[in-house]
Amino acid sequence: MSQSYKVKVNNQLEFDVNAEDISNLDAVKLSASKFHILQEFNSYKAEIIDSNFNDKSYKVKVDSNVYNIHIFNNLDIIIKQLGFENGSAKKVNEIKAPMPGLILDINVKSGQEVAEDDTLLILEAMKMENVLTAPRDGVIKSISVSQGDAVDKNELLIEFE
Repeated sequence: MSQSYKVKVNNQLEFDVNAEDISNLDAVKLSASKFHILQEFNSYKAEIIDSNFNDKSYKVKVDSNVYNIHIFNNLDIIIKQLGFENGSAKKVNEIKAPMPGLILDINVKSGQEVAEDDTLLILEAMKMENVLTAPRDGVIKSISVSQGDAVDKNELLIEFE
C-alpha cells in the first residue's frame, strides 16, 4: 500500500498526493529552503519561508505568491477522526506555582480573555524572574494570589474557565 497525504492549501483547496506524484515532481534543490520547479513546461521558484513540524504546516512562496500548507498522512487523519488531536488534549484549567517564590506582577484580571503564550504573571524565585504564560486560549476564572504574595510550590495561582 502506497503512502498518501492530504494536502490543504490556504484552508481552501484540498487534494491527495501519493509517492508516485512526489517522484514525478521535477524539482531541483538550490539551497536548504529554495527550489526550482518545472511543471508542464513552466518554471517556478519556490521557497519554504516557515515550517512547523509539530503542526505539519508550512509557508511556501512560489514566485511572488505565499501559500499556507498543511500536510497530513493517514495516521494524522485517523487521529483527528478519533478526536485525539494535538490541541484537543491541551485543556489545562489551573496554573500552579512551579517553585516557591514571590509574585512580582500579575498581568491579567478575572474575566479577561487570553491567548496561548500571553504573559499571566511574573514569579521571582532564586533571584530570577520567571514569566508564567497561558498554556492555551481561554478566559481567566479566578486569580488566587496578589502582587507581593509569597507562594509555595504547587500552590494554585490562576484558574481558567
